Amino acid sequence: MLTSTVCVALSAAGLAIALLAAFRRRFRKATVIAAAALLPVGLYMTGLLSLAGTVVRAVVDWAADLVFKPSVWAGFAVLALSVVLYALARVFGRRGRVTEGGGGGRAVAPEAEKPALGRGRKPASKTAKNDPDLAEFGEIEEILKRRGI
Repeated sequence: MLTSTVCVALSAAGLAIALLAAFRRRFRKATVIAAAALLPVGLYMTGLLSLAGTVVRAVVDWAADLVFKPSVWAGFAVLALSVVLYALARVFGRRGRVTEGGGGGRAVAPEAEKPALGRGRKPASKTAKNDPDLAEFGEIEEILKRRGI
């Protein structure tokens, strides 16, 4: 009940100031003041004012629990442990992939990994030899020519 009275009084005062600004031919300023003056009543009517009060009370209660309850500190310790374990799993996961894919520490040339399409055949284009990105297109072009496409 008191909240509604305060909101209506604030809005009425703001609208009175907006009327004074409009009387002085400052219409843009009067419009901005009127928009701001209608906020308290709108917030009260939609229930957002009581929601904000509930949120503020919940944050204050949580902060008080943070200071006075050891279980909250234990919860932060569990969260920190979780983050550390996740980070370790990511670091060791990357390290494991490098040793597995390297073939026992041996470096393998990219050309040696690709299977040969045919023996004694030359690449479809000369640029495919020089550029490894275009080599795949040369192989595709060769397959299409064999199929008659």
